[in-house]
Amino acid sequence: MMHGTGQPELVRRAAEIVPVLRAHAAWGDENRRLHEGAVEAMAEAGVLRLRVPAEHGGHEADLATVVDVISELARGDGSAAWTAAVWAISTWVVGQFPTEVRREVFAKPDVRVTGILSPTATARPVAGGVLVNGRWAFTAGAPQSHWTTNAALLLPDESPVALAIPLVDLEVVDDWHTTGLRATGSVTTVAKDVFVPAERVLRLAPVLRAHPDAAEPMFRAPFMPAACAAVSAPAVGLARAAVEVARGSAAPSALREATVLADEAEVHARRTAALVDLKAAGGEEWTPEDRAGVRRDLGEACLRARDAVDVLGAGSPALHRIRRDVHAVNLHAVLHPNANAERYGPVFLGNRPRG
Repeated sequence: MMHGTGQPELVRRAAEIVPVLRAHAAWGDENRRLHEGAVEAMAEAGVLRLRVPAEHGGHEADLATVVDVISELARGDGSAAWTAAVWAISTWVVGQFPTEVRREVFAKPDVRVTGILSPTATARPVAGGVLVNGRWAFTAGAPQSHWTTNAALLLPDESPVALAIPLVDLEVVDDWHTTGLRATGSVTTVAKDVFVPAERVLRLAPVLRAHPDAAEPMFRAPFMPAACAAVSAPAVGLARAAVEVARGSAAPSALREATVLADEAEVHARRTAALVDLKAAGGEEWTPEDRAGVRRDLGEACLRARDAVDVLGAGSPALHRIRRDVHAVNLHAVLHPNANAERYGPVFLGNRPRG
């Protein structure tokens, strides 16, 4: 894999734990959660602090580093990579909360934070905070997370807010029964009259916008391009893993085609990361064309990764799992190639997209 990241040491450490993740992948697939050995390996490699601010002991990594690290993890296990990506995104969200909340969450070394930013719950104001009720589907890594940044609608005006909630305050419903990304444990979490103090309630709209004047470059980029790039990275690594696993058994022509497709997937994912980092460095404004271009690149990265794996078939248990995982990535709402091509269509035709 080509590297041009700001923190190559993190990428190297991620690459070193690929054999550990690979060794635990079948167990995770069977048990529908990550093996503790895989989680510990990622913590020791520094992966869980990728997007934690430096002032709280994190790496505050640029997006190129994040994409390369997550891609490396996926060479070992797609579920580990996906979960690590969600944890990275959610710790970034925590970084926008008030100082006392950041200190509370990041006081635990290698804290694992998941989150769902679809506001499928309600938050009713009460003395000192809000009372939360609702449920969030597909909460990746919830059984092995410490905190969530789940979103809700703040009553009475129903404006979306992000809530920092300890996992112990939520009910976890074991309903993740899928064919792909099984070890992500993307279960449903439920809040029943959960009290959340006011300092742990954050208006969502500002979180999603870029903050061009932020001291840390990673907060100068808008949420969606950075988050989408992070969760597309597993597809890149899964394509690489398929080529590695199939080497020696696949037909040379299939191996060549899969390698080219895996290369193309990487180019698209890394182009997005480079754009986000470049614009963040200068605090540059994001145009609708920029946003649509990012979605195009991420859709193409996932599509090419899927095609790379499909070319190689599913001749071994490991290759079969990789194939299931990469197809699951392609079905995600923000990564589905067709949905992203649709967003890019107006730009390609010379029309400004909406939103």
